[in-house]
Amino acid sequence: MICLRLSPNNVTTLHMGKSGKDSEKRGYHHGNLAEALVQAALDLIAKVGPAGFSFAEVTRAVGVSPAAPYRHFKDREALMAAIASRGFDKFADALKSAWKDGKPDALAAFKNVGQAYLAFARKEPAYFAAMFEARVSPGSTKELTQATERAFAVLRRACDALILTLPENKRPPSLMMALHVWTMSHGIASLFGRGDAARRHIPMTPEALLEANILIYLDGLGLSGA
Repeated sequence: MICLRLSPNNVTTLHMGKSGKDSEKRGYHHGNLAEALVQAALDLIAKVGPAGFSFAEVTRAVGVSPAAPYRHFKDREALMAAIASRGFDKFADALKSAWKDGKPDALAAFKNVGQAYLAFARKEPAYFAAMFEARVSPGSTKELTQATERAFAVLRRACDALILTLPENKRPPSLMMALHVWTMSHGIASLFGRGDAARRHIPMTPEALLEANILIYLDGLGLSGA
């Protein structure tokens, strides 16, 4: 049972009759504590980075008892893994949308995938940080493993399609090319995503820099005129 009482300081206080569960449910009118924890963690990542807060701070930000989150996440790493998994799912969707099944042509779609990589890092910095800077093992959960594989598979398909436009004796290994393009795109996204002055001034936008890098790389493969 819950009742209201006016304290001597004229502050209305809430009292519970049976258990703390009632208060937590009423504190979450939406009834989705797991989602509230994820959103609170994303807010903290945006403010202080993925390593700058504790599990207890997430709990305080949401406003529940210290024990409440453990019904959904066994520890901080499990929470970060869930966020990273969601981030990779969003990332995979963004890359797939940019790829458009290789339309209008393999080269244009390939470049669009690279630009989508940068766009995601810029638009979703908290997710991007959770995915790549939280030191969560990609194999920590089945969901995270599947999400990371799905995202990389889009890049792999883009490389496969582009490689097929080369003479058979000049085709590089697909996995090698995908790793090259991934590290190239990720390096630029990470460099420009820094929120401090720890990098030298770069007189190019990240999009222009990636475009130039890809052109040089493709020229080395004999695809400059494609």
